[in-house]
Formats: sequence, C-alpha cells, structure tokens
Amino acid sequence: MQLKTDLFINGQWVKGAGVLPVMNPSTGTLIAEISTADQEQCDAAITAAHDAFPAWARTPSRVRSEILRKAFEIMTAESDQIARIISMENGKTFTDAKGEVSYAAEFFRWFAEEAVRTPGDFRHSPSGDKRILVTHQPIGVSLLITPWNFPAAMATRKIGPALAAGCTVILKAASETPLTAIWIVDIMHRAGVPAGVVNFLMPEKTGSMISRMMHDPRVRNVSFTGSTEVGRILIKESADLVLRTSLELGGNAPFVVLDDADIDEAVKGAMVAKMRNGGAACTAANRFYVAKSVASEFTTKFTRAMADLKMADGLTEGAQLGASVSIRERDKIAELVSTSISAGGELHLGGTTPEGAGAFYPATVLTVTKENPILQLEVFGPVAPIVTFDSDAEAIALANSTEYGLIAYVYSSDLKRAIRTAEALEAGMIAINRGVVSDPAAPFGGVKQSGLGREGGFAGIHEFLETKYIGVEI
Repeated sequence: MQLKTDLFINGQWVKGAGVLPVMNPSTGTLIAEISTADQEQCDAAITAAHDAFPAWARTPSRVRSEILRKAFEIMTAESDQIARIISMENGKTFTDAKGEVSYAAEFFRWFAEEAVRTPGDFRHSPSGDKRILVTHQPIGVSLLITPWNFPAAMATRKIGPALAAGCTVILKAASETPLTAIWIVDIMHRAGVPAGVVNFLMPEKTGSMISRMMHDPRVRNVSFTGSTEVGRILIKESADLVLRTSLELGGNAPFVVLDDADIDEAVKGAMVAKMRNGGAACTAANRFYVAKSVASEFTTKFTRAMADLKMADGLTEGAQLGASVSIRERDKIAELVSTSISAGGELHLGGTTPEGAGAFYPATVLTVTKENPILQLEVFGPVAPIVTFDSDAEAIALANSTEYGLIAYVYSSDLKRAIRTAEALEAGMIAINRGVVSDPAAPFGGVKQSGLGREGGFAGIHEFLETKYIGVEI
C-alpha cells in the first residue's frame, strides 16, 4: 500500500514541522511517521479553508452531491486497503474494520443525496403583513476533530454533511490513527474537492493549537467526537467566540434484559452490542441489567459465547477480538476490572492481562452489585459487568443512574412493554431487540453529558447550516 504521511493544506500535500510515530498495537511495531503541523501551518489551513469557503458555498448543490457520490464510489472500491490500514493502526479485527469502512462510506452516499434536499420555508405571516421566507446557509469554516476508535466513520460522518452543506473543513484526527484519515482526505482530493475545501493536519501541540484555532474568528464551527472530559474543555473554549459546537461524547450504555426476553436472542444482541469493535465504542453495551429470574441462564449463555471468541492480531484469519489501540488503553481496562473485583465483583471469564507483545485484553464477564464502581465508568473494551434487578422500575432507575445518555438497549418479547421502557430511559438512542442501531440515515447523538447535537439522518446536515429568516414586504 502507498501510505501518504504528509499534511494536506490548500489542495497540496506538504511536509510538516515535525513527525509523529504511528504504531501497530497488535505487534508494538512502527507503521509509519506522519507529519505534524506547527502554528504557521495551522494558520495556513485556516486561511485556505476561509478563502475557499465563498466559492464552495456558491457551488451548486448538485456539484457538491456528485463529488460526495464519487468519494463513496472510491471508498467502496478501496475498502480492503482502508480496512487493512484501520486494523493495523487501531488494532481491531479485519472483519470489524471492513464493517466500519462500509458504514463510513454510507455517510458520503447519504449526504450526497441530502446535499440537494435542504428544505426551506415560505408562508404568510399570521398578521398578514408580510411573507416569511426561511432559508439555510452554510455556517463557514468547520474544525472537525475525530477519535481513534472509528477513524474512518467518524471522519466521513463529519466531512459528508459539512461539504454537503457548503462548508469548508479542517480535519484533525486522533494521534493513534491518522493514516486512515489521511487516506480519506486523499479520496476527497481524487473525487474532485477544490483546493482549500478539505484540509488535514496534526498539530504538534494539540491542546494549545486547537485552542488557538478556536479563537480565530474565521473558524465558525467545531464538530468533536471523543470523551466527555475533553468535550467540557471545548465547550469552555468555544464560549469566547460563541462558536457553534457539535459534540458526540462518552457513553455508559445500559443493556436491559426483561424477564420475558428471548434469552438466546438477547445473548446474540449482547455479543454485538458489547463486542463490536472489541468493546471500544461509545455505543457499546457497558452495563448489563438482567431480570433476576433469567439472570442465571443469560449469564451462562453469554459467558459461553464470550469464551468462544478468538483473540488475535486483527489481520489474522478468523480473529474475532483484536488488540486495544495502545498498551495505555489496555492497562486502563485491566485496572477497571481489578478495581471491580476488589469491590466484590465475581469473575466468570477473562480478567487476566495476557503476556507477550500487543495491547490485548481478553473477553471478560463479571457479576457485580449495583454499587460496583465499574458501573459508573465507560469501559472502552471487552468487559461485561452483569447486575440483576427485581422489577422494571428498578431496571429503569439503575439504567438512568449515570451522567451519560447516549444509547440504551432493551430486550423483551412484549413490544408495548419494551417501548414503555425505552421511553423511560434517558438516552438519545434506544435499540429494542437488536444489538446495533447506528445508521447513516438516523440521527446519532445523546442527552445529558453524552453531547450536543446530532450526526447523520436529516438532522446531520443542519449542524453545518445557519437558519436565516427574511421578511418580505407585500
């Protein structure tokens, strides 16, 4: 594979002021060194995006649509190469990586279609003295900051609607997984995006340079996916210039199994909800609340399914659980499990860090009390703590006992009961009798401290649009 490693500013690949090593977490070996940007290059990216914005905003939506459609086609054709890069720098299995590429490409296709369908409004005022005309215009230069767990999907989920809306962008990827982002930026270049519309950089000093960029009046929007802790900092930083912010933050998803659930189906759903991406997903089931009458059956079958997973280098044939993105992230998982056991958690499977190279941690199942500290934290890995409950009301109260509210899962054979439970759960997304709910055509986002705004669906493009009202004299 021909890996690009440079910055992309104003339509050109340019060398940076420094370099950043990109490691393979499965082997601990160096993959590549990418360029990092100094203050001057960060300013140059803003200038390029700002200068390109007026022409791109005026570009007919059909033209923007066709470019995004072309990007979808290129990405689909190169899915194997992209998946290999994702697996190498992220650690996830090739199967998970292929699934991510397919999901990521769909954001280009979805927003290619949405680009030509941005609605407006034209109506009489109630007083009858004027016409009310409502239109939507691109907000301007947008800073896009993406995480390491879905390096392709989180980039396309932001680039797609931004470009469809008529915004220009600066993409900053996670330091662990920049190669995937670079490949996607190259796809945009090959798809025909004009110079300055899409820029890519990795700042040398991330915190200070992101702050500087957010205090440049030419930047009008920030879209971030990552931890709630960093999201709080960005909200504070955005206040000085009153920047528009879209924040998809942490999760602590409850997986509720009611006493009338089909347990075999619940276990299948749990395996997807927990183990997709090795558990490194904000949507991953993080707390399993199971009705006491079915808890033994669920725990036994779920533990057996987890035990059957093959843990190996993500590029190994048949691998079902890859490495964490780094030793540091792997050790965080191990520490949470250790703390949970010390607090009385009963270990059914896993729980031991394997020896040898690679940031691996095994599939782990625990039963814990509702006071166990692991239930208050997002476990970004293959760890499933199970808690029993006596009533639906108790399950709902336990599920809602968190500062997060991104997604929740409910299993029940009674659809009315499941919907009542779903409506009582404090989350932006609910999956009923299924282990995955994410879809480019659906609004993705949470409540409480899981973020602000929505990505995907009809709402996604509006995160990059300003609403303008024009009163017309009659």
